[in-house]
Amino acid sequence: MQQTVKVVGIGGSPRPDSTAERALRAVLAEAERQGAQVSLVGGAELVMPLYDPRDQLRSARALRLVNEIAGADGLVLASPAYHGSISGLVKNALDHVEELRDDARPYFSGRAVGSLAVAQGWQGGVSTLAALRDVTHALRGWPTPLGVVVNTETTGFGPDGECTDQRVRSQLETMAGQVVDFARMHLRASAREAAGVDVLAPAGK
Repeated sequence: MQQTVKVVGIGGSPRPDSTAERALRAVLAEAERQGAQVSLVGGAELVMPLYDPRDQLRSARALRLVNEIAGADGLVLASPAYHGSISGLVKNALDHVEELRDDARPYFSGRAVGSLAVAQGWQGGVSTLAALRDVTHALRGWPTPLGVVVNTETTGFGPDGECTDQRVRSQLETMAGQVVDFARMHLRASAREAAGVDVLAPAGK
């Protein structure tokens, strides 16, 4: 029996139903189809005060974001390209992950993280994707082998939320599968370790 894992999507822009949020929803829909429990912290929900580590009080939105990440087995990050990098909205959200520094699983530890960049053109999209993966490394996450750039000059999303480009749609689905698969493998390994079983031994041993 496959274990149920939780995958949390974070990103988008303040504009409702942005391309970045549509792409993120597509990844989460595929993760859910593969048996994951999914949750979205979308663009408008990321509008919060700038992160200041000296502040003792956090907004309700910031607390929800941190709690969603803390309870996640896998993550998907999505950002539009702003001047060749992560948008300020998404970067500020990721800065709030500092609140998990003393957690049992600090930052993104033990979590696969899919990265998704949206841009009008390839240059900004590729550099934004690289920035998301760099942040994932810094936060101790495991970037999925595949990251995805959605070039809005050639790719869009229909009224049903489905990507109009079959190749990009396939990439989004593959990345979702990588997040889910890693999350399940990590849960199994953690359970075996807690039971005192050699995690390197075959599952039947």
